[in-house]
Amino acid sequence: MVRDNAGIPLFIEGFLTDISDRKRTEEELRNLNQELEQRVADRTALLEAANKELEAFAYSVSHDLRAPLRHIDGFLELLQKRTATALDEQSLHYMGIISKSARHMGILIDDLLSFSRMGRNQMSILRVDLRELTREVIREFEPETGNRNILWRVCNLPVVIGDRAMLRMVLVNLISNALKFTQPRQQAEIEIGWMRAQETETVIFVRDNGVGFDMNYVDRLFGIFQRLHRPDEFEGTGIGLAN
Repeated sequence: MVRDNAGIPLFIEGFLTDISDRKRTEEELRNLNQELEQRVADRTALLEAANKELEAFAYSVSHDLRAPLRHIDGFLELLQKRTATALDEQSLHYMGIISKSARHMGILIDDLLSFSRMGRNQMSILRVDLRELTREVIREFEPETGNRNILWRVCNLPVVIGDRAMLRMVLVNLISNALKFTQPRQQAEIEIGWMRAQETETVIFVRDNGVGFDMNYVDRLFGIFQRLHRPDEFEGTGIGLAN
């Protein structure tokens, strides 16, 4: 405000800034945020619906698909006992193939169930002694490895923060693979070790002297149903490492 010598106001002097563009921009940002929140809510609802469908699928697999397999395997076993002396060797061989295929399908269903539940499992984060956990897993394999010549090298593994059940599953899958692919060796050599990748990241590895694989296909190694060897060479479903 400008006044004269007597202090009487003469006029007001000021600046006017047009903020219409800024207001429009703020309004657009508000609208975009609301739209984004709605999209997130819609996507969350879709994911929840997909999880419910996955749970229904898992239930169906667990009950509806297993029952016929149990019938096939059970009645085939009865048939084998009743016809063991009546059928020729070739027929018994065919029945053995059927039984083996039914058991393989059962394993495949169990692996699929495990895979479908991975993303929905609640993690329980706590301190895990990896050395103790690794020795526990190795002991579980002793019934099937007792007759094999295996040189185990278990490093002084650290205590880490993680979900014990999931870490155990990782070790079971990796050690199981090492045992499987070292079968042709007179002496299997399996090493479980670790390295520090970053200050807060520990890398655990399982190294063996097995048959190996073509590094050109390494990207396929952790995909579901991916196998880098023929089924007649090594058994498996191609799901274990996908977990």
